[in-house]
Amino acid sequence: MLRRSREINESEVAMNRLFFILMLIGVPLSIVGHVLKWNDIMMFVFYCVTIISLANYIRRSTESLAAVVGDTVGGLLNATFGNAAEIIISFFALREGLNTVVISSITGVVLVNLLFAGGLSILIGGLRFKRQNFNVFKARHNTGLLMFAIAVTFVLPFIFAKRMSTENMHFLSTAFAIVMILLYLLALFFKLVTHKGAYVGEGEAQLETEKPEWSMGKAMLILGAATVVLGYISEKLVGTIEPVGNALGWSDVFIGIIVVAVVGSAAEYVSAIYMAYQNRMDVMMEIAIGSTVQTAMFVAPVLVLVSWLYTFLPLVFNTTELVAMIIAVLMTISITNDGDTNWFEGALLIGTYIAMAFCFYLI
Repeated sequence: MLRRSREINESEVAMNRLFFILMLIGVPLSIVGHVLKWNDIMMFVFYCVTIISLANYIRRSTESLAAVVGDTVGGLLNATFGNAAEIIISFFALREGLNTVVISSITGVVLVNLLFAGGLSILIGGLRFKRQNFNVFKARHNTGLLMFAIAVTFVLPFIFAKRMSTENMHFLSTAFAIVMILLYLLALFFKLVTHKGAYVGEGEAQLETEKPEWSMGKAMLILGAATVVLGYISEKLVGTIEPVGNALGWSDVFIGIIVVAVVGSAAEYVSAIYMAYQNRMDVMMEIAIGSTVQTAMFVAPVLVLVSWLYTFLPLVFNTTELVAMIIAVLMTISITNDGDTNWFEGALLIGTYIAMAFCFYLI
């Protein structure tokens, strides 16, 4: 047991050191490269790597704050800042009129969290532990909420949009956005307050007994600094999307679904992989599935409301995006329904994600 704990600590230190080096190199190069107007493709890579390294600091600071202030406030902090990169990138993309990239990135986040992050976490955890168990009742609660979020937020507007005028579609999207935000806040209240004890898993109980990595003051300082730098880098990243897409022949849909989604969800999949490696599968499932629910019920509706300031973003997806999300949800439900996972199930999820990535690249 002591040996296993030591191995976990060493792996965590190595991972944090890697992200520190990437941030130490990426931030100065991003600033210098923008000033000197370096090649767009090279800067695009610098920006992506830097955002991923900053996401790790957001993850660590929110986890430290959650351990200090308690589950309720900590859960809200994780919900807010876990998707910080995604929200900031999408905000700047809306300002630039890249609505296709934004709507595709929402699809991409669903696929990344459920198939890529979830699959890679299960694969890595499964290579270390032959069989990993989690609270099946909590998993079913989360996947049920996930199915509701996808069906109500995305499927219903898709069905009714074909019979509506543009004006009515704008009104419907706005109404759906407000309703889903309210329901998401109620879901947080349900899980973190009224039914807090009913949905605490073994992994979370273990997490609650651990000391925070940083003090509250240090965590807030790092969180604020990382978020400010993240906002600057994200703005520059959005400015390279169109030139890079034209140079490499990437469509806005592919950039949104694959590239922006992977970069924007960095905090989630880094956390999920780390928790699976520690065999904290309840926490890992909460990150992968809970973050997807947040995207559908909170992030997407907020972007719809913000888009009134620019070019309106209707909450309507095309058929391929909608089918891809539904497949991802159904696969997640089928794998989590029995309360345990293994590395092969993780490989199935990753394989599905890679297949979808090729499909979106070729259309």
